[in-house]
Parts: sequence; C-alpha cells; structure tokens
Amino acid sequence: MTSQSQSPVSDEAPKPGIISVLSQWNYGVYTAGSTISLFGLWAHRLAAAWLAWELTHSSFWVGMVVFADLIPTLILTPFAGVLADRYDRRHLTIISQVMGMVQAFILGWMYLAGHLATADDIWWLIGWTLFLGIAWALNTAARLSMVPNLVEHNFIPPAVALNSAIFNLGRVVGPVSGAFLIDQWNVGVAFIFNAVTFIFFIAALLVIRPVRTEEKPAGSSGILAQSIEGVRYAARHPGIGPALVLLIAMAMGGKALLEILPEFADVVFARGASGLGELTAVSGVGGLIAAIWLARRGHVVRLTRLTIWALFVTGIGIFGFVATDWYPLALFSIFVLGIAGIYGGTATQTLMQHAVDGSMRGRVMSLYGVIHRGAPALGALAMGAAADWIGIRWSVAAGGVFCLIIWLWMLRRAKTAAAALEKAHFD
Repeated sequence: MTSQSQSPVSDEAPKPGIISVLSQWNYGVYTAGSTISLFGLWAHRLAAAWLAWELTHSSFWVGMVVFADLIPTLILTPFAGVLADRYDRRHLTIISQVMGMVQAFILGWMYLAGHLATADDIWWLIGWTLFLGIAWALNTAARLSMVPNLVEHNFIPPAVALNSAIFNLGRVVGPVSGAFLIDQWNVGVAFIFNAVTFIFFIAALLVIRPVRTEEKPAGSSGILAQSIEGVRYAARHPGIGPALVLLIAMAMGGKALLEILPEFADVVFARGASGLGELTAVSGVGGLIAAIWLARRGHVVRLTRLTIWALFVTGIGIFGFVATDWYPLALFSIFVLGIAGIYGGTATQTLMQHAVDGSMRGRVMSLYGVIHRGAPALGALAMGAAADWIGIRWSVAAGGVFCLIIWLWMLRRAKTAAAALEKAHFD
C-alpha cells in the first residue's frame, strides 16, 4: 500500500470540477470506455426483458429474469468486497467485464442461430442472466472501490458524481439504442451490440493505472471473517453507518416507486406505455441534472446536511406524486424525485468514498452496492404487496412516511455524521 502524503484537503483548497477531473489521464480514459460500455449495458437490459416477454408473454417470467440478475448481487457482493480489498481492483474489473462480454456474445449467437425461440428456451436466458449477475457482483465491489484510486483524493467528489452522471446518461441513451436495434433488426443484434461495447471498456482498463493502491494481503482471516469485519466497520463508523441508513430509506421509498411506475402510468394516469416512458425519462433527466450538479460542486463541505435534506425532499416528492390525478403535477413530482434520489444516493457514495479507510473500501462499497440494487426491489415488493390491501397510492405514501421518519432520525446525527464524513483527509 502506497504511503500517504501530508497535504490535507481544507475548505480553502481549490474545488476541482468536471474539466479538471477529466483531465486526470487515468480517470478520463476510464470514463470514455465506461460511457460506451454503459450504453451497451442498458440496451442489453432492455433486450433481455423484451426477449423474456417475447418468449413467454408472461410478466412472471420477465420478473424471474430480473430476479436472476439481482440475487447473485445480493448474496455475493459482500464477499466480492473482500476480494476487492485483497487483490488488484483493476484486474477484478477486467475479469468481470470479460464475463459480461462472453455472456452477451453467447446470447446474441443463440438468438441469431434460433436457439432462443420458444417458451422452453426461457431457462437459457435465466441461466445466462444468473451468470451475468455473478459477474456484476464482482464488478460492483471492484469498480466502485477502484474509481477513487484513479484520482488524487481531492478529486474524489467530482469523480464519483461524474461517474453517476455517466451512469444516468446510459439509462437514457442505452434503452433508446436497444429499442432502435430491436425495431430495425432483433434482440440478438442488441446483445451483440452490447458485447462489442465491452471491448472499449476492457481496452481502457488495460491501459490505465491507479495513482495509489489500497489492497492488503489476505492475512490469516478468511473471506467470511473479513466480510463480517467490513459490516462491523461500517456499522460502527459515526458517519458511514448513518449514511447507509439514509441510503436504505431513500432506496426503499423514492427508488422503489420507480420500480412500480407501470401501474401508475396505466391505471392511475391512463397513459399506457407512452406515459411510462415519459415518467421514466423525466426521472432520468432529473437524476442526470443532479449528478452533473454534484460533479460541478467538486467538494464535500456541508454535503452531509444537503444529503439529509435530499431525503426530506424525497418524502415530499412521493406525497406530491401519489396525491394527484393531474398528470403535469405527477411529472413534476417524479422529476423532483429523480433529482433528490440521485443527489442523495450519489452524495452518500461520495461522502463514504471520502471518509472510508482505503483498506476497507471494497467491503464498505460492496454494502453500498447491495443496498443500491437490493433495497429498491424489496421496497417495490413491499409496496406491491400492500397495494392489494390498501391501494397503490397509500402503499407508496407509506414509503414517503418512512423517508421522513429517517430524516428526523438523521437530523439528530447531522453534526456527528458530518464531522466523520467531511473531515480533511491525508492522501
């Protein structure tokens, strides 16, 4: 592990922004390759969902494909975090990207060769999606913990925020690209398109080098023991522990709502598929604005308090969305939710990346990844189950109440959390 210099990052230090962080060679090359790959990834996700529907015409099987992608992440990511703290994070990311490229090529070949043509073939799609979920469990821990190693410490806030902005840009461009490829050709071509985009990211990963290393040898502890050690470290940290609680509330409230938008689009607002597209796009635009805003901000001073207030805005935005039949107000509310959700989620990651001990980064960021992906799914499941008893509006409003309860809880811990998360670091 490289030694740390003695130049603290103070409130008076220059606040790096988007241009300055992209001028960091390693991060700039990484971002270029990652951007192209994300377009393919989101096109692939749309193609996989459409293929599941095309094969079975069943929402259950579409959900099974989503579940196959998610469940390995929930189970394996904490252990992948241990690997990210033991071994070269760049190498682990390359391995996961190669696995994703192989999966996309095989699915594309199988469809074009006629091996994904009947309802019985859904199991091939589920199996290969499960394989991809295993790759993404490794990728989540390694990639999230590697990005801060590509820049000097004072560049971490804009680097993390810009990474989120690119991810949200992929959410907009990728599905549009996938829909075009499916409309003009078929899902097999969309899968091949994704496989090709991996090449650019893998090439970028091969040429970049981290500016510092944080990995430590395994020592005498096993993977399970080190994984538990990571959970204990996060829970006991005066800033990271509360930040994870805030992230859970935001994910199970605001982000969970985004998972069940189809019923609102079709039943509540009677807008059908076009309404779903509009609501999703407006949320994505809000998220993109928030991520760019954070990237331009470039520092963590007072970011904890702003993140806590983002949770408050999330709760109010949920109430605004469920309280109306007026579609323009619903669009505005989902736009606000998009801003608050991505601002809160990205700011939380930024603060955690800033405060975490480098040797624990992989394990702590793996917890972030599990919550980021798993909590919205659990929240959507709870809202969907409750909707059968109390109606979809009241079940979603309960998520807003949960956000406000945690907001009040966080207000009491704001000063302590801010002191731990925003303190000057030595790099």
